[in-house]
Amino acid sequence: MGNSSGWSGPAERRRMLFLFLLSLLGQGLSQPIRYAIPEDGGGSLVGNLAKDLGFGVGDLPTRNLRVIAEKKFFTVRPENGDLFVSDRIDREEICGKKSTCVLEFEMVAEKPFNFFHVTMLIQDINDNPPTVSENITELEISELAITGATFAVESAQDPDVGVNSLQQYYLSPDPHFFLIQKENLDGSRYPELVLKAPLDREEQPHHHLVLTTVDGGEPSRSCTTQIRVIVADTNDNPPVFTQDMYRVGVAENLPAGSLVLKVMGVNAEIIYAFISIGKAVRQLFKLDSKTVELTTVGELDFQESDSYTIGVETKDGGHHTTYCKVQIDISDENDNALEITLASESQHIQEDAELGTAIALIKTYDIDSGFNGEILCQLKGKFPFKIVQDTRNTYRLVTDGALDREQIPEYNVTITATDKGNPPLSSSKTITLHIIDVNDNVPVFHQASYTVHVAENNPPGASIAHVSASDPDLRPNGLVYYYIVASDLEPRELSSYVSVSAQSGVVFPQRAFDHEQLRAFELTVQARDQGSPALSANVSLRVLVGDRNDNAPRVLYPALGPDGSALFDMVPRAAEPGYLVTKVVAVDADSGPNAWLSYHIQQPSEPELLSLGLRTGEVRTARTLGDREAARQRLLVTVCDGGQPPLSATVTLRLIFADSLPEIQPDLSDLVALALISVLFLLAVILAIAPPLRRSSRPATEGYFQPGLYSKTVPGVLPNYSERTLLYSYSLCAASHSSNTEFKFLNIKAEDAAPQDLLCDEASLFESNDNPKMPSNSGNLQ
Repeated sequence: MGNSSGWSGPAERRRMLFLFLLSLLGQGLSQPIRYAIPEDGGGSLVGNLAKDLGFGVGDLPTRNLRVIAEKKFFTVRPENGDLFVSDRIDREEICGKKSTCVLEFEMVAEKPFNFFHVTMLIQDINDNPPTVSENITELEISELAITGATFAVESAQDPDVGVNSLQQYYLSPDPHFFLIQKENLDGSRYPELVLKAPLDREEQPHHHLVLTTVDGGEPSRSCTTQIRVIVADTNDNPPVFTQDMYRVGVAENLPAGSLVLKVMGVNAEIIYAFISIGKAVRQLFKLDSKTVELTTVGELDFQESDSYTIGVETKDGGHHTTYCKVQIDISDENDNALEITLASESQHIQEDAELGTAIALIKTYDIDSGFNGEILCQLKGKFPFKIVQDTRNTYRLVTDGALDREQIPEYNVTITATDKGNPPLSSSKTITLHIIDVNDNVPVFHQASYTVHVAENNPPGASIAHVSASDPDLRPNGLVYYYIVASDLEPRELSSYVSVSAQSGVVFPQRAFDHEQLRAFELTVQARDQGSPALSANVSLRVLVGDRNDNAPRVLYPALGPDGSALFDMVPRAAEPGYLVTKVVAVDADSGPNAWLSYHIQQPSEPELLSLGLRTGEVRTARTLGDREAARQRLLVTVCDGGQPPLSATVTLRLIFADSLPEIQPDLSDLVALALISVLFLLAVILAIAPPLRRSSRPATEGYFQPGLYSKTVPGVLPNYSERTLLYSYSLCAASHSSNTEFKFLNIKAEDAAPQDLLCDEASLFESNDNPKMPSNSGNLQ
């Protein structure tokens, strides 16, 4: 047994020898895990592979260690990482007569995928005894054979190697023969029988010998052969070979019947025959006993044996024999195809795999030798992968570039292995690699921003917009959901205004919008995928609330009385044509054409007495009042907007043509209303004057107010009208002077504070009684 730190074996010498041989075999290769075990060790423990690889016991369930080999002689226990021999190992079957027998295989680990080389030295045990093809051998030796003559006998065969192979031949004691041992060119030993005393056929025609062959194993094994020597009559001309050793080289794969060698001998009528050869050799070669031509009868295979040693015996009619050796060396031809095997954890690779990530283990195998067995492994085509040689016949397929599943979801990689023979042989293997998606793409909206127009009074729940984003990743990395993450609305109001469908991106209103309350708002919609971690992108959605004509015009001036009509205005009887009598001021909360106002007289008091500005709302005299015409005049005015259909409001103007109040007899209801308005007006004036008097030492502006004021101060325009019909607020001051009533609209700038009542002195109200200054702005200023 052994582990990665050393070898275990019966002797330190054997361990050192193995390390030396491995260093010769593995120069330039990566460092494998090395073990040494005896053959025929089924079920035996080799070592703790997990420990030798540096794995902890807690890593084993996820790493899933397993053996990658053509024939799995070894297994790994998943619970503790022990490496066991799972099947009987026969060194002679695997390596034949090779002096060093090494098994190489790979251990694959997952999560992350990696593999490790394991080199196993198979140590020979003495499990094979020496054997001979024949238990009894007959030799014919002439009685005239000289002392010292040698005679070949069959060699024993032992498939074991080293000390376990045959080591010694022993001959039973005999006064006429003894035994010597010789070595062939391949180092194997063979015996020869030597005559040490003359033979006499008449004295002893037969001699019985026992040849014992012993190997060097512990315990040793042996076999015996019976040798029967027949003493033949005298023959004065023994056969002679021209050479004691013939050596010839031939290529493997020679066709049957090919001539290998012609053995040359001297003398006539000689019979030639094989001796000392096994059954396998007889199936490959044939010797013609007459022509002495050695030919092939079977196919020679370098991978089975690279040489053969054959003994040839000559025998003449007088039973004289002579021996020679024929050494046949077989040269290798590039006749074996390459084999490629692939091993990988999975044929799926994450697209964010780092450079150099191992994908697959490539093993090549070529039983040819020399250049015929040297292999070059390469990829066919351009790919973001490369092949890295790990050991002599193992390679790694690793990543060599960026992977993008969205661009190329899979690769068909062809791996070609070519040897260096002449001509070279090659083999190919194709593996399909699928790229696994990772969440590396942010959702992308189809528009940089969205703007939608929604008319007010829209039905709640009806779709108003659709935002859409795409993500090229696969589910769930490409599954996009939508969320509203920000808005310029108040957070507590947002959910009551709009919502977005998480799956579709459709935006729904939760209420009917009111243009007069909210003209526009902005949302930030987020598209978020379902990857881990999730990626997201934001887009702006602006909602513009369009106006509908849902607000009728509202008359601000003149103020309406309890009966819906305006209080009376006094006009001098001598007013010239074009005299500004009053002005109708109206506003409309709508916008655009829906707030464009026009003024129309519906019921004139006297024909052509008064005119009304279509856009200004100014009421002017069209002619002078006749002596017989009534002093009291009523004018019905309609204010229409520009909507479709248009909406309108009406006001009745009550005009009194007189130079002073005593000239007319007001109705009791007019007097009551006038008194009420006067009281309210005086209260308003007091409230307006009191704060400035307290805050400033300046004298208060003196105004002129009469108890008989005819119309009250118009309040400032409400804020919701300031950006629609009127661009700024109006305040109205009214006073009486010399029995004539005049009014003036004071223009308040937009940046001023909320409207307030103004105290106006007489000089500011009138420049002359006959030509009062009137504002030029109409009731619909844009």
